[in-house]
Amino acid sequence: MHPRIEDYALIGDEQTAALVGVDGSVDWLCLPRFDSAACFARLLGDEDNGHWRIAPRGVDGPCTRRAYRRDTLVLDTEWETDEGAIRVTDLMPQRDRAPDVVRVVEGLRGRVTVRSTLRLRFDYGWVVPWMRRVDGHRVAIAGPDAVWLRSEPEVRTWGEDFGTHSEFTVGEGESVAFVLTWHPSHHPRPPLVDPYEALRASVEDWRAWSARCRYTGPHRDAVVRSLITLKALTYIPTGGIVAALTTSLPEEIGGVRNWDYRYCWLRDSTLTLGALLAAGYHEEAEGWRNWLLRAVAGDPADLQIMYGLAGERRLPECELPWLSGHRGSRPVRIGNDAVSQLQLDVYGEVMDSLALARAVGMSPRPHMWSLQCALMKWLTENWRQPDEGLWEVRGGRRQFVHSKVMVWVAADRAVRTLEEHPELHGDLKGWRALRDEVHREVCEKGYDPGRNTFTQYYGSRDLDASLLLIPRVGFLPPDDPRVTGTVDAVREELGHGGLIRRYSTDGSTVDGLPGDEGTFLACSFWLADALHMTGRTDEARELFDRLCRLANDVGLLAEEYDPVSGRHLGNFPQAFSHIGLVNTALTLFDGEEAG
Repeated sequence: MHPRIEDYALIGDEQTAALVGVDGSVDWLCLPRFDSAACFARLLGDEDNGHWRIAPRGVDGPCTRRAYRRDTLVLDTEWETDEGAIRVTDLMPQRDRAPDVVRVVEGLRGRVTVRSTLRLRFDYGWVVPWMRRVDGHRVAIAGPDAVWLRSEPEVRTWGEDFGTHSEFTVGEGESVAFVLTWHPSHHPRPPLVDPYEALRASVEDWRAWSARCRYTGPHRDAVVRSLITLKALTYIPTGGIVAALTTSLPEEIGGVRNWDYRYCWLRDSTLTLGALLAAGYHEEAEGWRNWLLRAVAGDPADLQIMYGLAGERRLPECELPWLSGHRGSRPVRIGNDAVSQLQLDVYGEVMDSLALARAVGMSPRPHMWSLQCALMKWLTENWRQPDEGLWEVRGGRRQFVHSKVMVWVAADRAVRTLEEHPELHGDLKGWRALRDEVHREVCEKGYDPGRNTFTQYYGSRDLDASLLLIPRVGFLPPDDPRVTGTVDAVREELGHGGLIRRYSTDGSTVDGLPGDEGTFLACSFWLADALHMTGRTDEARELFDRLCRLANDVGLLAEEYDPVSGRHLGNFPQAFSHIGLVNTALTLFDGEEAG
């Protein structure tokens, strides 16, 4: 049976990452970057699309147990068999010149025969490489890609059925280490990595990083795991943070809502920055701020909702017909056409993020304020346009309430910056007028007085979970009756199994897509925040406890969750979900000590 989304664990080197299933198979790995073509794509197809499984011979099912080593991204997977017990330790060490996957097999009890099956398939499971033996190692080459496989000590390896197989026996205290290394095929082989030293250094480095976390409240393990996951989703050469490791994991099993999330979204920027700063990770927060400044530089009219890892702007979308999709969920897409959408909320996100960076004393960057002024000039002239909204709907542009609220946020942060920093110059009078006008319009056109709730877009009766952010961004105070009414209405109308959908797909044409989707985990964290802000802290903490329990056995969250089937849905692991967990923990418990 094909593993479920929640059956996977993450390993990575902060430039790319892999997913390892409960059966010991690496089923997703893009090399050399998060957004490169995958050489293991079983996640979105079958074994012939590439995977690397290490497990006891004759064992086809899941492991006996697995866990990350405390406060690290080093994964231990254990099997107990009639012959004995083994542990497979998986990691991707910090990169020097080339990416490496290290897999160490250790005998724990008895003598166990172990089988390694490696099927490399470059270009998302499409290209079968030419495999040969060189100096006792196996090297696979196809076009621009070369991958080396070696073991220490060397074990018997042979080719069969377009795969590379190894078989060996380990006793208690014995170990065999495999190292898989990628490099451009026109370059010489990079220096060899010592797998045991890589393991020791990785554990030490991750624990030193995790120890910097300032949070000491309840669910600290979940908070630290979320921060480690965000660190693992960071492309360290630029500071950009990808939304998720994967593409095309379905929002509905068998459905078409399958998108590529291996890019950096501006909508996540303020919440990401706030989470990193509050948890004590100023260096990472500054890296994200600097990525943001580089990405958005240029004509404000060209501001995009997402960018590539280094700020690339062209992310053309296409389908990969040779992949059957995760559990038959087609199409599999790479690239994302939503990059060309107009989303006014991103202007508010950028202004809010840079205001936060300035408020906490981050080192200023040349031209940062002039860039902000240019964004405000464009927004002042264009804010009345309809847009596609933060959920990237493909059903046409509308006057989305959240987008207008974020226009207000942009004007508000610009005004506050001038009021607090008299050395800066800008259109204070004009921005105050814009702030007042947007606020007045949203309250008139985006609010349904009969139901005492804000709505998804002007004139609509539909609701949207993004309305839960109204008190958080300061548009209205939490005790305003319109805020409490909106929180209650969203909870009632978008609630499903105690969690929250982004919006209703039942009979709605707003997103222009067939089918359904699960509850959105980030929005459910927003509900917990809103409940706390409106005086219902006990309910907020109950919801947070439940959300933490939805994480898989190694603490990871996908984008969505189906309360009926108990399944994770959408791309995985999802930065937005883990950012929500960190921020909500800080909102509910910061300053408390774990009991």
